[in-house]
Amino acid sequence: MIKTLSVRILTSLLMFAAAIAVGPFLWAQQDSASEGGVQQMMTPEQFKSAGLEKLSPEELANLNKWLNGYREKTVKTATKRVERQAAEVTVSRVDGIFNGITGSTIVRMEDGTVWKQANSDERWRAPGLDHPPAAVYRTMFGRQMRIAGTPAFYVDPVRQ
Repeated sequence: MIKTLSVRILTSLLMFAAAIAVGPFLWAQQDSASEGGVQQMMTPEQFKSAGLEKLSPEELANLNKWLNGYREKTVKTATKRVERQAAEVTVSRVDGIFNGITGSTIVRMEDGTVWKQANSDERWRAPGLDHPPAAVYRTMFGRQMRIAGTPAFYVDPVRQ
């Protein structure tokens, strides 16, 4: 029961992180779908209150050209951010039984990556988890590993 609850929590956390990472990309995609120009994106009242009806057709075309370039730049930036964040999360399973951390624990994953516990003063036992799911993700203080059914702890890559 606790094991399945932990897997659900881990899955929920990863889905939440993915939603945050993909949000700007989806917003930029939605905006780029309306490339008819500023006049089609605004109501007539908004267009007039912004003073855009005073622009000549050439000035309006230049504004639309600039907006389209800005949209493309935003989509590229959001796409790069999503790709970078996706590359910074490793989801796999522990290759074997996980009994906790001892201060110098090495964790081998089924995907071939190997991680070493970074905080040598942190120790705790786990109830002999057999091939538990795990995720490694980047935080502002370094990489953390979260193994289902256990607290998160900091790790350093040994081999990737």
